[in-house]
Amino acid sequence: MKKLLIFLIYSSVLVACKKTSSTPNTPIKNTTDTTKVVNDTTKTTNKGIGKPGPNITDAEGNTYKTVTIGTQTWMAENLKVSKYSDGTVIPNITDNTQWYKNTTGAWSYYNNDVANNTKYGKLYNWFAVSKTTNGNKNVCPTGWHVPTDAEWTVLTDHLGGDTIAGGKLKEVGITSWKSPNTDATNTSLFSALPGGIRYYGGGYGGMGIGNYGYWWSSTEYDKGNAWYRGLNYFDDNANSYYYFKSGGLSVRCLRD
Repeated sequence: MKKLLIFLIYSSVLVACKKTSSTPNTPIKNTTDTTKVVNDTTKTTNKGIGKPGPNITDAEGNTYKTVTIGTQTWMAENLKVSKYSDGTVIPNITDNTQWYKNTTGAWSYYNNDVANNTKYGKLYNWFAVSKTTNGNKNVCPTGWHVPTDAEWTVLTDHLGGDTIAGGKLKEVGITSWKSPNTDATNTSLFSALPGGIRYYGGGYGGMGIGNYGYWWSSTEYDKGNAWYRGLNYFDDNANSYYYFKSGGLSVRCLRD
């Protein structure tokens, strides 16, 4: 099945084209799942309203709000922990070259700025979130895990499908998201925030805080890439893409 390459031209225009080696920072869209066809009225229904749950605590004592959406219970905030659930420290890598060459678990603040942690959490490479690459450790609190791509699809299907679920996932308004933050209602109470991305080469660029939110899945695409979910400020899509495992993305945990 045809794969589309979606990349950011720094004038904020997205263009679809074939994958080439000259665009190493470009996320690739997952077109393997058939998108559900829904009526426009789906956007105004109450389907998928979230129910707040009890707070949970990670290995460092950080607390997170939770929400039940359909049959799933999710963290309603981005992960902030710098240790696996067994207490093993996950390295913070700030140097771009070291980040690029690293093939084990690591994290960073967006732009290496600790001020971004409170609201947006940390950015993790895929080696930190996958038990196949981190020594069978869990980056999520005990009893929780990094969702698979299929589990992300359960969420977006419950919210009406990939083409409209993003609006129901995004925090409302333009305090966190860039204007117009299209169709954001947050009826799911997932409260998705635009935490940006750390490129696989270590840099931070146009796909930054306020514009885009990216969350890893634990599902591998191939030897060098893994699937994730992406949201943006200009539409209400919640599509699945794949990206280099050494990229830095946000994490939301799902209850076992």
